Amino acid sequence: MSAVFLLALLAAAGSLPPVQVARPMKATTQPVFVDLPQKPSGLTLYNAKGEIVARCEGKEDVFSNCKMEPGVSFDDVMNAWVHAYQDLQK
Repeated sequence: MSAVFLLALLAAAGSLPPVQVARPMKATTQPVFVDLPQKPSGLTLYNAKGEIVARCEGKEDVFSNCKMEPGVSFDDVMNAWVHAYQDLQK
């Protein structure tokens, strides 16, 4: 009985498509680097209307070398600083 079973198995195997051997894929692994958001390198001051009043350069936690936009008064810049400070408190 085992001979008949073996013959049937060989006959069935002959009619099957050939088995494909899985090959390992060439993995081109690259390290994943997460881009961390950069701290802003400066500060832009806006007035209540949303217009730019002044731009300041920043280094670490200190802002310096503020340049006023044309047609803006010193009072406008000081008001923008006050609004920026109040926004930080919220």
